[in-house]
Amino acid sequence: SITGACRAIQKLTRVRVVDNSALGNTPYHRPPKCIHVYNKTGVGKVGDKILLAIKGEKKKALIVGHKMPGPTMTPRFDSNNVVLIEDNGNPTGTRIKTPIPYSLRQKGEFSKVLAIARNFV
Repeated sequence: SITGACRAIQKLTRVRVVDNSALGNTPYHRPPKCIHVYNKTGVGKVGDKILLAIKGEKKKALIVGHKMPGPTMTPRFDSNNVVLIEDNGNPTGTRIKTPIPYSLRQKGEFSKVLAIARNFV
């Protein structure tokens, strides 16, 4: 059906880890998958927290970009990008390799994730 393609990030969506954490960068035969979205709708947009299944472990992550076109003047990415975070919101890695949207900076949350980002779009 067409509704599956129109959603952003939901359960069983494959994602790409864009920070330099050890868990996200070592190769594995299965890509990380979203197994839960922490909001009411069950569809994750930029700035939402999700739960990942990555290398047989469960880890929390923050969505920093998705393929689905968003509102006007928000960037659309080539892949569904996430940054691994700990339970208290601190990022696991020390650098983010891809540009992240400027709309995350306007929300004001996740200041430590914004501090390790190099580029904004």
